[in-house]
Amino acid sequence: MSIFTPTNQIRLTNVAVVRMKRGGKRFEIACYKNKVMSWRSGADKDIDEVLQTNTVFVNVSKGQVAKKDDLSKAFGTDDLTEICKQILAKGELQVSDKERHSQLEQMFRDIASIVAEKCVNPETKRPYTVSLIERAMKDVHYSVKANKSTKQQALDVIRLLKESIQIQRAHMRLRLVLPAKDGKRLKEKLKPLIKVVESEDFDEELEMVCLIDPGCFREIDEFIRCETKGKGTLEVLSLKDVEEGDELF
Repeated sequence: MSIFTPTNQIRLTNVAVVRMKRGGKRFEIACYKNKVMSWRSGADKDIDEVLQTNTVFVNVSKGQVAKKDDLSKAFGTDDLTEICKQILAKGELQVSDKERHSQLEQMFRDIASIVAEKCVNPETKRPYTVSLIERAMKDVHYSVKANKSTKQQALDVIRLLKESIQIQRAHMRLRLVLPAKDGKRLKEKLKPLIKVVESEDFDEELEMVCLIDPGCFREIDEFIRCETKGKGTLEVLSLKDVEEGDELF
């Protein structure tokens, strides 16, 4: 089988081993490295696109195939495809220390990029550069979690960095149009969710241009749709209220 040819052949650089212990025995499958995570996330549906070979091993690198009796005892079936699916879904993806370090470094950069994209200095409203955010993350000794999404970690980093630098989520600018008869009542209820009211016009309708924290957008949207029964409108004028140019220390 091709995957057991000498390891200096280029075609082996994309091999990933997923390992599972079941019934006191170790079982392994050989996969394409870039396909394991996409299959687990649901992006890839065809298991044949994920597996190097529809075979279950005791040791992939040595080419030792698992015995049929051992598979039946451990998994309750001798259907290799079904067994491979179980190992793929719940097994441990084996990566070298070098690969793991490289993955964590990439995640660190991705987190810093998300933070830089979403945040500003609240005093100047200027965005921070990615390199500055990376430096700030290192200063607070932030440790990347491999099993947590970069978006969720970016929110954790923002909270953490608030202790060391001036940083906040960039505000969204919205235009709200509310029916006149409900305008004052709804405005009072919306107050806790609005950071700044930039302009207000009360004629036949109440029209407000305001800044909000992005985390409140969904709540405001649902509130207006429910309370006005579809008569009120919400328009996003800008996703980020920022001044041009990067912020430097």
